[in-house]
Amino acid sequence: MEPTSTDRLSRARAGDGDAFRALTEPHHRELQVHCYRLLGSFQDAEDALQDTLLAAWRGLGGFDGRASLRTWLYRIATNRCLSTLRAASRRPAKEWDIPGVEPPEPTRLGEVVWLEPYPDALLDPEARYERAESVSLAFVTALQVLPPRQLAVLVLRDVLGFPASEVADMLDTTVDSVKSALKRARAGLRRHQPASDAPPPAAGSPAENAILADFVHAWEAADVGALVTLLTDDVFMSMPPLPLEYQGRDVVAGFCADLFGAGRRFHLVPTRANGQPAFGAYLRAATGVRHGTGLYVLTLAGDRISAMTRFENTVLPAFGLPRSL
Repeated sequence: MEPTSTDRLSRARAGDGDAFRALTEPHHRELQVHCYRLLGSFQDAEDALQDTLLAAWRGLGGFDGRASLRTWLYRIATNRCLSTLRAASRRPAKEWDIPGVEPPEPTRLGEVVWLEPYPDALLDPEARYERAESVSLAFVTALQVLPPRQLAVLVLRDVLGFPASEVADMLDTTVDSVKSALKRARAGLRRHQPASDAPPPAAGSPAENAILADFVHAWEAADVGALVTLLTDDVFMSMPPLPLEYQGRDVVAGFCADLFGAGRRFHLVPTRANGQPAFGAYLRAATGVRHGTGLYVLTLAGDRISAMTRFENTVLPAFGLPRSL
């Protein structure tokens, strides 16, 4: 007979690691996504998840069952992430290091340079709180600008739907404090999120596939003119952990022209990140080997590209992509 949750809990408290894993494993994926929203870094989220599970294993004797196991795990994970946010001097901005390419003058320098993409393969498509807009790069970036307590309250209340009383218990505060922090967090989020664009086409739809096919053709052919026709007037480009940010079709086109200079040609491999289309970029070499140079995540608005975010090649393995082809 299949053991009940109560049986597993009793066995886990007695030191049964298999019982503990059976209790907590159903929550691993959503806890990792939660940590990612709070920290903005895939690697930091993985570390926070492991710290959470270790703390839960060690503290299981103190779990009194007044809240659900899921709520208890979220309490641990949230406070682990808050400790990271308060204690860490986040990853520093990086210097430009692409040989033979001189970047144009940026429109501005970004505040959030430690951002990393999250693989769609690790998202649960059935989970309401993992819908595309709640993991989009624009949303996660805007979250990182909020003070830690406001950030935690907004995610727990507005994304995950926990009642104010449970959030207050998780954060060892009062319901009134939670309500006040949520009000300030919502205002801060509105200030830092970009203005609403036309909605993107559905993932995997003919409309999305057409835009992406045109993008791949233009990028692999180094056809700046064709690329420009795919961009919105106010297209935005960023490159964490480089602080350089570019806004506007002409500026982004100029950057791409410099990138394609000196005969540099790329091969793109499709994937998805943060609920958005993405491509691993591989630089073609005379030897026939193609070296991974980074990952591009696209934000679509209607039938145009409204944002491009380039990440370093260190993120490729998280997407199952090799460093070279």
